Amino acid sequence: MQENEGFVPRQDVSSSQSTGSTAIADSEFLDDVLAGLGGSSKYLSCKYFYDERGSELFDQICELDEYYPTRTELAITRENAKSIAAALGDDCALIEYGSGSSLKTRVLLDELSGLAAYLPMDVSEDYLLKTAAGLQDEYPDLEICPIVADFTKPFELPEKVEHCSPCVYFPGSTIGNFERAQAVTLLQNMAELCGTGGKALVGFDLQKAKQTLELAYDDTQGVTAEFNLNLLRRINRELDGDFDLEKFQHHSFYNESEGRVEIFIKSLSDQTVTVAGEEFEFAADELIFTEYSHKYTVASFSTMAAEAGMQPTQVWTDPRNYFALMLLICK
Repeated sequence: MQENEGFVPRQDVSSSQSTGSTAIADSEFLDDVLAGLGGSSKYLSCKYFYDERGSELFDQICELDEYYPTRTELAITRENAKSIAAALGDDCALIEYGSGSSLKTRVLLDELSGLAAYLPMDVSEDYLLKTAAGLQDEYPDLEICPIVADFTKPFELPEKVEHCSPCVYFPGSTIGNFERAQAVTLLQNMAELCGTGGKALVGFDLQKAKQTLELAYDDTQGVTAEFNLNLLRRINRELDGDFDLEKFQHHSFYNESEGRVEIFIKSLSDQTVTVAGEEFEFAADELIFTEYSHKYTVASFSTMAAEAGMQPTQVWTDPRNYFALMLLICK
């Protein structure tokens, strides 16, 4: 989960709340869904989790006892805010990928007295603009430039921040939603965006006990299950789908050999579902893959960053070594 823990591979550019054929104008969302459901191994991209309802549900997940990443990373940020701010330096344009509610960002904004601009980026437009407006009220002297975009694709920074020193802020372990080659590519794109000497501050989840990981992605209150199934609800609303959510179930487990939590939606019966006029057959117990959440060691993440042309310089962790924040310098 993006944090927007957010992905992407965390996310559409619009969070339209319309229904019926008007919403089908979002051809990318439609094309991706039809392609994902039409194969022998069904999948749906987790980048579409974050419509307005999905973003609200993820905020609820972050408050759950079982879901340690958000509060652990927040504690790391609070404990080390001064040293992180010093490492980022003055005249910095902080570009946050998958900004969501910008909860942890506020801790940094309070310390970054020399910050030139804050650029929150998210695919859920309504949610992003609402959050950005609230932040502008809290920080009236700060230049805040929200960017509605999918950070896995090329985008341009506003001209008004071209003179600043760019730093990508990518908290929330969203990097773990990507397979390794994709994660390296994303880090390379960050390096290209920031240029030589630019910086990236990336959060990532560390390897730990299987039980701890599985509870984090299948909580006892069922909020994570609702978050996962909300993707089907969104398809129904925006793409004329007719998924019966009572006939599908959240399913997740930790794959120890691959070092990742794997998340699916399971069909509970043989059934036929229609999306935008196309029919898709589901067998009982058939899975729709929605998300990976890879877990790293500091050493393995450092190696991956180096492959992307980024130099690890500092790392901050919690006492239990559950989570890490790493500062990278673009070569």
